[in-house]
Amino acid sequence: MTEKLNEKLITLTSIFIFAIVASNVTASKLVNLGPFVVPIAVLCYPVTFAITDIVSEVYGKKIARRIVWAGFFVSIFLALYSRIVAVYPPAAFFEGNEAFVKVFSSTPRIVLASMVAYIASQTHDVWAFHLWKKLTKGRHLWVRNNLSTLVSQFIDTCLFITIAFLNVVPAQILVRMIFSQYIVKFIIALLDTPFVYLGVKIVSGRWVVIETN
Repeated sequence: MTEKLNEKLITLTSIFIFAIVASNVTASKLVNLGPFVVPIAVLCYPVTFAITDIVSEVYGKKIARRIVWAGFFVSIFLALYSRIVAVYPPAAFFEGNEAFVKVFSSTPRIVLASMVAYIASQTHDVWAFHLWKKLTKGRHLWVRNNLSTLVSQFIDTCLFITIAFLNVVPAQILVRMIFSQYIVKFIIALLDTPFVYLGVKIVSGRWVVIETN
């Protein structure tokens, strides 16, 4: 049983790291989601909060924190390696270097914003999840899943946009960017609740009952 749980934890960690890396690499591409203009990474990054909630529920706070810090160091290594990719001279016959430089070049301010927002929001998510679990006496998974994630996503959005774009864009645009991204993240966070229940079932082998009283 322990071996199976460890295998599932490795799978969850792999999905978490994938979502972190994919979000960092694709964050510079802007897309339209209804009336909102957001980085396409907004479709992938919320997966990380669902994963930490599943891990927190099944394996506990300590393991969830380890995964958060693993993602943090992976992001640092990715930023450093991306810098090498951008500045390393290409082969004389290689014609795609300009595209590589454009994709993998990030300003130090963007990297700083990403790191601060990540560690603050993910640490809060794990802490808040267990706080609500304690307050609800282990019941109402949907409550701790949604409340921890919704606040964490707000922290992530506010910190990233503010650090990355303060004094770069007008204040009105800054507020609009925060609002647009958070609304999309808010909706995704609400939609991920059934997947958190399903994830807990797949990993632990038990259904968490949705209590109504």
